[in-house]
Amino acid sequence: MAANANPTVRRRRLGSELRKLREQKGMTAEEVAARLLVSQSKISRLENGRRSISQRDVRDLCGVYEVADSRLVESLMNMAKESRQQGWWHAFGDVPYSVYIGLETDADSLRVYEPQVVPGLLQTPAYATAVNHGTLPEATPEEVEKRVQVRMKRQDRITDPENPLRLWAVVDEGALRRVVGDRQIMSEQLEHVAKLSLLPHVTVQVLPYSVGAHPGMFGKFAILEFLDTSDASVVYLEGVTSDLYLEKPNDVQSYGVMYEHLRATALNAEQSRQFILDLAKEYAR
Repeated sequence: MAANANPTVRRRRLGSELRKLREQKGMTAEEVAARLLVSQSKISRLENGRRSISQRDVRDLCGVYEVADSRLVESLMNMAKESRQQGWWHAFGDVPYSVYIGLETDADSLRVYEPQVVPGLLQTPAYATAVNHGTLPEATPEEVEKRVQVRMKRQDRITDPENPLRLWAVVDEGALRRVVGDRQIMSEQLEHVAKLSLLPHVTVQVLPYSVGAHPGMFGKFAILEFLDTSDASVVYLEGVTSDLYLEKPNDVQSYGVMYEHLRATALNAEQSRQFILDLAKEYAR
């Protein structure tokens, strides 16, 4: 999907422009909320792109900020209109992590640390189905199938011949040894990971038990970076009932440093591929 058709990215860029206008005016989010008789949280969600924004919202905010350039106002209102268009994932109904999917769809590179399961972009349909059945015991077969379909569609970014996502995955040994589904599913899954790791834009490293304590013990995370320099990098932290998106430079830098430590500690790409293939053979026996 082209960047300009991605509603999530459009909302982020529009929110960034609105934040700049507020800061140029020297106003706080609380002051703007009081002027418009809305909550401060609404202003914050509009600025960070987590909430759909209407053309009326843009018009009202530009009025508060006393924006005199009619062309700028019109441009921002057009961005608001485009940001309300639906992304490909909306065809699957209510997807709980749609904001993340929108970011991933437009990202240039993704660095992910996964301590529990094989990263979603590297999963086979059988493994993904077993993961969803296990982690969502109350989900209906239809809900599980929808989640698996979305996950498979997301993987188009890996095989896109024109604009492939650059993926770097550090995977804990425990994620590879946890039997999800059955041993045959695991063998096929690990062979699939090893095959994808041969792609020039995909790197997989295994973090073995032998390294002991390491920075990733705080839990899984992903760092998304974008080709357009106007789009700030994002750290994604997945939760049970809600997700967290960190965009402050200091937060992104902290996780970036953490990831470099993980990459330096893990087996290199060749060692990791051999480790994965050997484990796949164990499962096949």
